[in-house]
Amino acid sequence: MSGKLYIVATPIGNLEDITLRAIRTLKEVDIIIAEDTRQTLKLLNHFEISKPLISYHRHNEEIKVDNLIEKLKQGNNIALVSDAGTPVISDPGEIIVKEAINNNIQVIPIPGACALINGLIASGLETKEFSFFGFLSLNKKIRKEKLEEIYNENKTVILYEAPHKILNTLKDLEQILDNRKIVLAREITKLHEEFIRGTISEVLEIYKEPKGEHIIIIEGNKIKKQDIQNNLLNSMTLKQHYEYYEKQGLSKNEIIKKIAKDRNVAKNEIYKFFI
Repeated sequence: MSGKLYIVATPIGNLEDITLRAIRTLKEVDIIIAEDTRQTLKLLNHFEISKPLISYHRHNEEIKVDNLIEKLKQGNNIALVSDAGTPVISDPGEIIVKEAINNNIQVIPIPGACALINGLIASGLETKEFSFFGFLSLNKKIRKEKLEEIYNENKTVILYEAPHKILNTLKDLEQILDNRKIVLAREITKLHEEFIRGTISEVLEIYKEPKGEHIIIIEGNKIKKQDIQNNLLNSMTLKQHYEYYEKQGLSKNEIIKKIAKDRNVAKNEIYKFFI
């Protein structure tokens, strides 16, 4: 009978945030796979847990996954942990979870601390809907595309960022978002936990010496995506507007109807222009 794969959330700073279920699970499994075994060992020693530890991180997960799936098939129960917080979210683990499911191995989440959720609930920004972008890419093209996505996103946006990159990322956001409201959350659950709220320029003015782990929570774009598209279309000439829909394979009558709707004018007016 196959073992089970447990996805175990660990504290993101304050060790008191570990759950009783997480402690019991870590005590009962046969193997613990960890992003950084040195970091996990500190946690295990604190709770007097002694288990075989296997290193499992971004640079070796594709190599190690087959061996770990084999151990699960042999009946070993395995717990996956990251350095802090909930594994698989911007951390290693996605590959082994998919492979476990493909091999009919039960995957069991053990919930607990999650930095992005804690940052969001204390931000004061809208929480009904949100989009999580993780860490922005260093690749200029991909980064530009993501920044444009963030600009157009109506929901609250959440980003992670490292201390040595945070100021550059805030400056990039300021360029594209202008002065939208943000919340910079740092060192959540730790001694120096801090929430800096304001426009991007206000936060940059206040925050001069980045330290610790950061979460950026960004107010959603209040302009609806449809309004953004309409503004773009209405800035075109009628000829450009026509060509925009023509490229989509629409007929002349369909194009005229759409242009009239976009510009909130009578269909006959648009029709006369193209006769």
